[in-house]
Amino acid sequence: MGTVVPLGDPQVHFWLTRSVARAVGVSLSEAMAENALSAQGYAEMITRCRTCPFVDQCQHWLGTPYSRQEGAPEFCMHKSLFDSLRNAH
Repeated sequence: MGTVVPLGDPQVHFWLTRSVARAVGVSLSEAMAENALSAQGYAEMITRCRTCPFVDQCQHWLGTPYSRQEGAPEFCMHKSLFDSLRNAH
């Protein structure tokens, strides 16, 4: 059997996911309203975020006041999705 990865607190990862999205100019609510992201896809994002080993780095990134024009940080497992949603507008 594979290694069991403990999941982080759902509420923490819900807010981390929303906060990174907002920081890079993506509204997940609008993406769902525009059918660019399904409710199931959104739930899966939160679950994947709960497996992330970079929570401390993510919180630091969110707390650092610098330009986020480059998009989500490289360590973010949702970087390509955030980039895609941001570029769709």
